[in-house]
Amino acid sequence: MPHPDIQDNPVLDSRVTLNELEAVMAVARRSSFRQAAVDLNVSTTALSQAIARLEANLQTRLFNRTTRSVALTAAGEMFLLQVGPALSDLRMGLDAVRSHNAEPSGVLRINAFATAARATLLPLVLEFLRQYPQVHVDLVTEGRLVDVVAEGFDLGVRAASLVPSDMIAVDLGQAQRYAVVGTPAYFDTHGRPQTPADLHKHACLRIRLPNGAIYPWHFERNGEVTRIEVSGPLTLDESSVARAVVHAGLALGFFMEQDVLAETEAGQLERVLEAWTPPRDNLCLYYANRRNPCAALKAFIAMARAHPSSSHPG
Repeated sequence: MPHPDIQDNPVLDSRVTLNELEAVMAVARRSSFRQAAVDLNVSTTALSQAIARLEANLQTRLFNRTTRSVALTAAGEMFLLQVGPALSDLRMGLDAVRSHNAEPSGVLRINAFATAARATLLPLVLEFLRQYPQVHVDLVTEGRLVDVVAEGFDLGVRAASLVPSDMIAVDLGQAQRYAVVGTPAYFDTHGRPQTPADLHKHACLRIRLPNGAIYPWHFERNGEVTRIEVSGPLTLDESSVARAVVHAGLALGFFMEQDVLAETEAGQLERVLEAWTPPRDNLCLYYANRRNPCAALKAFIAMARAHPSSSHPG
């Protein structure tokens, strides 16, 4: 359907800017003008105007907009299919030019889940920024698994088993491990579970995943895998809030070990079922195989490979 703004404007400017193309990709990625504007560091008004200009030039609407949602039209879906790969090639070409700079610069976008960002990635990022002050690192932490290429990230951090097979991975060490914890007062009152099945007799915090599903507590011992659908007073999706509830003595919590290590070492929280929560996969930094990565990306990967916790896989 022709864009309504072009009805009285038959002579159109055929020039399309890179900023306009990037604007469409950002809104499609985020399904939100506001969030896309934040990603691109522009105002929502400027972003809307850029897309309106492009739609006018193309004589078609790329997005259906309501007060509550933004969705691609059929033409918008075609845009992503046809223009998206070409835009990716253009980005790589520009990155190749930038890679000739002696000093890494520009923006490096990294996606990681919160625990990995705090415990493993942040020290590496801080060291990198001290060495390369001309680089801006945009670190996005979220629980959902994302396609780092499709969503415009240079790097991702996930457990090794979750890294896509077509990506290059750098082992960061730091094996992941779950921990079931409660306060000493809770255990004095309610006793300590000896097996995962005993959790059915306890108040436990339920974990909501980013997709809305409730995550079963996961246990493993001698090859035996057990998943427990716990019940309790609250369902939460944020680790720091969950820890506050556990500290209040209302329930047991299920966390990544690194998130509660300080409290368990200080005796504020006590750990149970430790034999049922063995170490799992190491964390990996991963990225797409690009012919000409930018200087900042090459420098960060080199630093990650040289980091003491990395195992330098071949």
